[in-house]
Amino acid sequence: MTAAFAGEHAPARPIAELSHIHGVMLPAGSDDVLLATHHGLYSVDAEGMATMITATADDFMGFTTSTDGKLFASGHPASGGNTGVIGADHAGSGWILLSPGANGPVDFHAMTVSPSDPQTLYGSYGGIQASRNGGLTWSVAGPGPDDLIDLAAAADDPGHLYAGTITGLYESFDFGRSWAAATDIAMPVTALETAPDGTVWGFIPNLGLHRLNGSDLEMASPITDAVILHMAFDPDDPARMVAVTSHSEVLSSGNGGKTWSPLVP
Repeated sequence: MTAAFAGEHAPARPIAELSHIHGVMLPAGSDDVLLATHHGLYSVDAEGMATMITATADDFMGFTTSTDGKLFASGHPASGGNTGVIGADHAGSGWILLSPGANGPVDFHAMTVSPSDPQTLYGSYGGIQASRNGGLTWSVAGPGPDDLIDLAAAADDPGHLYAGTITGLYESFDFGRSWAAATDIAMPVTALETAPDGTVWGFIPNLGLHRLNGSDLEMASPITDAVILHMAFDPDDPARMVAVTSHSEVLSSGNGGKTWSPLVP
């Protein structure tokens, strides 16, 4: 199955008209922002105009990228059912079906790629699933922690994985087979992302954005008026970040997450 990008044929629309945003990416060498939504993948330019760059308005429930710029997704085709795992070489290429996943076709709501090995991917569907060959084949590593919300692979080792849950932050050192609490903060972690420098970031509602330092979560930005569900870092500029809230508001930071404002004022 191949789905060609069709951005040049789709009329642009204001970013405020997008809803149900499930993922965000900042492509290397570009000022645009990619937003994976319930109704297709969009590229947003500096003026805040969003253009759908997939041929069909599929539901991108899971969306992630590797350090070498490849894209991976899962979710639901516009025609119904589950997508399985699809991939694209970069933001301007076509998508292909990589695998149905284990016990699939899967519908990963959370996906992540190891920064230390772009061949190692993880997804959440019927437990924690792992792939060691770029998403071509998958196996169930284990049930994973309860009430899982998000996943982020650590930068130090392909088998090191973090999970944000309703009851806190957990980590695995064996490709998702076993888990233990990563910190003593027993509060929901609604978003996780590993920055280009290897730092793991997490969002705690009513407290704000945090950086993981050993077994401590250190405050980076005291955001209390929004709940962040997705984050992305600019691989070319470590100070530039973009976040998506639970109301599909897109926020931007140019100072490493210290302060935030709407992506389009």
